[in-house]
Amino acid sequence: MSNNTNEQKIIELIDVSKEYDDTPAVSDVNFYVKKGEFITFLGPSGCGKTTTLRMIAGFELPTTGKILLNGEDITSLPPHKRPVNTVFQRYALFPHLNVFDNIAYGIKLKKVKVTYEDTVGNQIERIERYTKEEIEEKVKKALKMVDLEDFEKRSVTTLSGGQQQRIAIARAIVNEPKILLLDEPLGALDLKMRKDMQLELKEMHKKLGITFIYVTHDQEEALTMSDTVVVMKDGKIQQIGTPQDIYNEPKNAFVADFIGESNIFSGTVVGSKKVRFINKVFDCIDDFDKNEKVDVVVRPEDVEIVPVEEGMVSGTIISTIFKGVHYQMTMMVGRTEVVMQSTKYYPEGQKVGIKIAPDNIHIMHKEFVSNVYDGYITKNNTVCFADGEFACDVTQLYEGSTLDDDGYLVLKTGEKIDLTDVDVKVEVGLKDIEIIDNDEDGNACGSIISIVYKGDHYQIIIRTDEEEEDFVCDTEYTWNENDRVSVKIPKEKIKLTLKQESKR
Repeated sequence: MSNNTNEQKIIELIDVSKEYDDTPAVSDVNFYVKKGEFITFLGPSGCGKTTTLRMIAGFELPTTGKILLNGEDITSLPPHKRPVNTVFQRYALFPHLNVFDNIAYGIKLKKVKVTYEDTVGNQIERIERYTKEEIEEKVKKALKMVDLEDFEKRSVTTLSGGQQQRIAIARAIVNEPKILLLDEPLGALDLKMRKDMQLELKEMHKKLGITFIYVTHDQEEALTMSDTVVVMKDGKIQQIGTPQDIYNEPKNAFVADFIGESNIFSGTVVGSKKVRFINKVFDCIDDFDKNEKVDVVVRPEDVEIVPVEEGMVSGTIISTIFKGVHYQMTMMVGRTEVVMQSTKYYPEGQKVGIKIAPDNIHIMHKEFVSNVYDGYITKNNTVCFADGEFACDVTQLYEGSTLDDDGYLVLKTGEKIDLTDVDVKVEVGLKDIEIIDNDEDGNACGSIISIVYKGDHYQIIIRTDEEEEDFVCDTEYTWNENDRVSVKIPKEKIKLTLKQESKR
């Protein structure tokens, strides 16, 4: 998606948000689609991509924001008045109708404006349905477009999944929409057919010349077919770019992990275009502030395997898997795993060296450095935040203070303060949160919504039940997405600061 504003924008979303029962599904989405573009929304289940598509189609209305079509506001326009057609994952073909009648179903009901000239030369407009001949011509044209000519009389129940999918597309394009919306249309197909249809859809897009807006959670689909990819997570856009940009220059660890396989390491910038990770200083091409903690992304195919004496770093191969066109190997460097790809076989247990070229090292700002929350102190001198109540040391709020036997904070001046309901800022380190596999033993409960492996540890996000607050934790232990867990934080690991001066 180019930033050239002179290019024609067919669809534009401006500050669009959608909430269901005060729960955000899409938050402050801004992007535009150029005329004739193939754009794909990519992200995990529940990230907001289908909700965004449904708002473009008119099936959902934004809670806030505007949707423009060729510069005109269509935010409140009903679906049937938009030049848009949608193909769903479940094709919703009518089993009692043959191919022709399935495709013709919509245009038989459609009315169009026709202009006539009367005997004295006056222009007369009438609203009419398409004639039988016009319908037949349009259906045949649509069938030709999807390479299913001469299928008019076939029963849809006798067609393969791929053929049914093409009938669903023909039914959508017979109306000659300016925009075709496709909501995971290949999801019901087997792997081989899905790969074939990816190429067919790309070819169909070229032939039709109309705008395709596509939704998928399949990274390969997005990279194979799209001109532009919009990566979404938790209702927010993480990155917009060409498939090459998204793959080679991910904006954060989530994008790097979601798009293809990646090594993601914790690193430190040690000088101009120099970064330290896996216990070695590497040259890179990204310039960050000295001593900044960063995430380092290296694709497996960009790790060059060399003899030990030639390597910048060396280690032992602990896993080798044949992937058809290459071997995928995992090497241990100290306590850190490095994933590599090569057409040459290296057995488990072999010691090798590796080289990584500067332009294959991608540096990113760390998305999470610590957890920060708004909280308040209870009458028991505990702190409430993120759907939980935690033991804490309230004396850190005032230097030199102590607690008396009645629970009042005593300042070094001797003055007493009741901290009940005092607002505080709470900070907790990523490594200071213990994850527990039951609700009873923790202080706050939730579910794991994200896991990113960072070479020697996992970065896990736990979302709480009620307030949907997130705990970001670095742990060496393996968990699964959607696991139900609770969290525990040692008292001494909870850092408190006053949000404002308390009332004395």
